Amino acid sequence: MRIGFRFRAIPFVATVLLVALGIALGRWQDGRAAEKIGLQQRIAERAGAAPVVLGAEPLGAAEVELRPVTVSGTFVRDWPLFLNNRPQEGKAGFYLIMPLRIEGTNTHVLVARGWLPRYTGQFDRLPDFDTPAGVVTVNGMARAGMGKVMQLGTATPVAPRAILQNVTPEQFAQASRLAVQPFFIEQSGPAPAGDKLVRNWPAPSLNVEKHQGYAFQWYALAVMALLFFVITGFRRGTKQND
Repeated sequence: MRIGFRFRAIPFVATVLLVALGIALGRWQDGRAAEKIGLQQRIAERAGAAPVVLGAEPLGAAEVELRPVTVSGTFVRDWPLFLNNRPQEGKAGFYLIMPLRIEGTNTHVLVARGWLPRYTGQFDRLPDFDTPAGVVTVNGMARAGMGKVMQLGTATPVAPRAILQNVTPEQFAQASRLAVQPFFIEQSGPAPAGDKLVRNWPAPSLNVEKHQGYAFQWYALAVMALLFFVITGFRRGTKQND
């Protein structure tokens, strides 16, 4: 019995395409993982930096994203917004968003003050909360957005005490006619007694392991396609020479 290899053009072309696809997509996922690792390092560096003190000067969202910030001002009490479908430890609830007028300016910044539970079976009933009067100092982390959830149907107009799925600073500025910094602040620190707010913000989801897993799967596909072509070629060659 002679062992030979039977070359077949169509399986060869298919194998080349699969190997090229697997390597290309594996490298792309490796690149995405490297980007996320770099972002992790930048987050760690920014978290340890001195807080940015906010004033009237507009700042870009990318400039302060994930950096600690501090600001003094007064909450605009008649403009609370409730971001819906923000669960906390398995419980349904809202993020309470309120504009803060920066002290000594006409500029505002949207503050995510914390999480509030939703009344079971009472969609339109808003939870109670307290708002400090006068000038307060808010410390927290700047975020370009508060996460996006699926919007079914027509979005609710941005208005005082509205229950919204999503909102951006630009949408709020257009509805309120207020000057607003183009980012949010996730307020940190424990809420005062009676404030009824929970400030357990989720960490930014980077999913580095997911990209690394996908890269492994694509590389494995390339290897399996090559092995299949070689093994089946030798088997056919063997049968041909029997």
